[in-house]
Amino acid sequence: MADAISVSAPISGTDRTMSFEAGKLAQLADGAVVARIGDTVLLATATAARHVREGTDFFPLTVDIEERTYAAGKIPGSFFRREGKSSDQAILTCRLIDRPLRPSFPDGFRNEVHVVGTIIGADQVNPHDVLAINASSAALMLSGIPFDGPIGAVRVAYTTEGEWIGHPTFEEGEESTFELVVAGRALTEDADTDIAIMMVEAGGTEKSWSYYDEGAPKVTEEVLASGLEAAKTWIREAINLQRRLVQDYTVARGPIETIAFSTFSDYQDDVWARVEAVGTDPIAKANLVRSKAARNAALDAAGEEIRAALGDEFADRAGEVKGAIRSLTKKLVRKSIVEDGVRVDGRGIADIRPLSAEIDLLPTAHGSALFQRGETQVLNVTTLGMPRMQQQLDTITPVDHKRYMHHYNFPPFSTGETGFMRGPKRREIGHGLLAERALLPVVPPVEDFSYTLRVVSDVLASNGSTSMASVCGSTLSLMAAGVPLRAPVAGIAMGLVYEDGKYVTLTDILGSEDAFGDMDFKVAGTADAVTALQLDTKIAGLPADVLAKALLQAKEARLTILGVMAGAIAEPRDHVAASAPKIVSMEIPIDKIGEVIGPKGKVINTLQQETGADIAVDDDGVVGTVTIGAKDGNAVEEARRRISLILDPPTADVGAVYGGRVVNITKFGAFVNVLPGRDGLLHISKLSSLAGGKRINNVEDVLTLGQAVEVRVDDIDPQGKVSLSLASAPEGGSGSGSANGDRGGSSSSHSSHSSPSSHSSSSSAPSSSSAPAKVDGTSFEDAFEAELVADIGDLGPGAADAGNDRGGDRGGDRRPLRGRSRRR
Repeated sequence: MADAISVSAPISGTDRTMSFEAGKLAQLADGAVVARIGDTVLLATATAARHVREGTDFFPLTVDIEERTYAAGKIPGSFFRREGKSSDQAILTCRLIDRPLRPSFPDGFRNEVHVVGTIIGADQVNPHDVLAINASSAALMLSGIPFDGPIGAVRVAYTTEGEWIGHPTFEEGEESTFELVVAGRALTEDADTDIAIMMVEAGGTEKSWSYYDEGAPKVTEEVLASGLEAAKTWIREAINLQRRLVQDYTVARGPIETIAFSTFSDYQDDVWARVEAVGTDPIAKANLVRSKAARNAALDAAGEEIRAALGDEFADRAGEVKGAIRSLTKKLVRKSIVEDGVRVDGRGIADIRPLSAEIDLLPTAHGSALFQRGETQVLNVTTLGMPRMQQQLDTITPVDHKRYMHHYNFPPFSTGETGFMRGPKRREIGHGLLAERALLPVVPPVEDFSYTLRVVSDVLASNGSTSMASVCGSTLSLMAAGVPLRAPVAGIAMGLVYEDGKYVTLTDILGSEDAFGDMDFKVAGTADAVTALQLDTKIAGLPADVLAKALLQAKEARLTILGVMAGAIAEPRDHVAASAPKIVSMEIPIDKIGEVIGPKGKVINTLQQETGADIAVDDDGVVGTVTIGAKDGNAVEEARRRISLILDPPTADVGAVYGGRVVNITKFGAFVNVLPGRDGLLHISKLSSLAGGKRINNVEDVLTLGQAVEVRVDDIDPQGKVSLSLASAPEGGSGSGSANGDRGGSSSSHSSHSSPSSHSSSSSAPSSSSAPAKVDGTSFEDAFEAELVADIGDLGPGAADAGNDRGGDRGGDRRPLRGRSRRR
């Protein structure tokens, strides 16, 4: 096996290193690099086809991320127990890699290129997505595929102290207020060269607003600009490390030979000259039409006119004529923007299209809104669910669940086209995650709002910036649903045209401006903080000052949009919709979880069956949380009342008579539930009256589980153990059972034949008698323990305290539920 070529370098500001290794694994790929930070390891490979597939008129670059669950020491949770389709996180990582790589290939290069990142080690500390960008670039640098690299990338996190740190761990990212993923290229070959920004993906964290409330500085446009500048240090380090790898590799293995390839042009110069001469006027006139549909029709008509005029001259070159027409259209659109400051729909460079917002469109939805900007229209619907409805994630990262889900749908009719609808594509998943990231920082924490939230954005009409329209409309639908957002969020898409050294930034871009421009820059945020950002370029990179200016221009637009949104709904409603479930949460001591759940879940199941409420119990290792939900508010209150009685059971009174039910039977007697959360022992020696005064050998001969009995409280010892005796013959006679079976939990519907005063609901400590009750000359406590010892052996230290209180063993294994530790 060949020796590996390895390089490594420390990561500034951390105690970790980044390393690249080549020449050992995947030797048949054109380029293969193993990258590592900590114990997170991935293999990136790059392979290119040697021939262009016939009819290909675009650059077919495909990026895949393969997450191997063995990397995290896990077996997949699916039915088949093997990896299935890519996770949303893997798809987002593919997009992160694709966006800075794609502009780095030669114009007209059409060989198919496949980049694969296989995650083979995941240490649950260091994220793998940014490492995959750097590794993919390194693999391309070694592959011989024509690639204008290297490309460097970094994630930077903004701490609560107001500092940017590079390559944060998962924990550091969670404790920050904002994270930026930035990719860029070096402007020169110098080691300390400046960096041009090519791609940005950013968003606030789940705890952003909590940290802001505690005094952490907010992430403004100026702070973001400083973050982009700070990211250059680590991008430069990644680029220099890749250059070292290439240098060492060529020394050890020889020069890297570039694969044979050809570039293709959509048309030749003679076709372009004739199309420009014939088509400039008709295309320029068509571009003056303001409506998208009408303008497209006018452009189609102009194209037909040009093709008819040149049909005989270029009879066998119709494809070239078509490509030249598109290029001429792009040239004229860009020229009008740069020279005249006029866009295809007549707006100025900073103008926003007409805006409208409304709520409550759907009567059955928990929250609904329609947001429209120009010809872009998105319907947004919020659904509230119980905490158990949160999405469970089977990933190789520490994130194992998602409480807020944002799903985005882009049907073909939204652009007036036909097409297949076979589930969400990568673009739809990416846009949904961008909107989710924009809103997550303002979603109230689970402690304040227990619901699981799902928002669906259905694009009904598209002419640019549907993802940002989804952000605006989703804010409206969430507030209409009664979700107490920390602040409303709006989004705007910015564009850019670069001609002759001049950068022109556009506000609220159209679809054609996105297609013909050089940048797609989306910014979402509140009135005073940015919550998400996404940047893609089609050129070699952008200066940081251009991006800073675009950020400020985007803020002006965002404030205008927030004003329109406030006209539809200014603040969240103070109640959820009538059709939404009503949910309350209550914290409980962690040692009380077992009592609420009961042996084998009998208590909680009985509560759900009898009240109709949905009850969930969770804990974070320190405190337990009970969440109760139901569409009927009365059911919620009843379930909460019963759980409160379990947590703080009423006190039985010595001498009082209670109607109860047998909840457990042992060799030495029966446990009877006399009050919610309060059981007592009816010793076998006190059951002889049921057998005509004869000695009873088996309690089951005279009592059955669930049987109603009327008992008297004889004694309550200092530990709260209740000793009972029969007050009258049980219902159904000796040995007869109840049809209810083993209830296994408390019941608030027990009838009592004693006076009302005997049913104390006081939460004070149980009263104790001056002397323990005697059973065959022995105290109740001693007899109880002796029977237990005879039954199951030595009870060990503290056995006397494990008696007949509500949390004691009734024959079932009452263990506290160990919930999932939440990553918040």
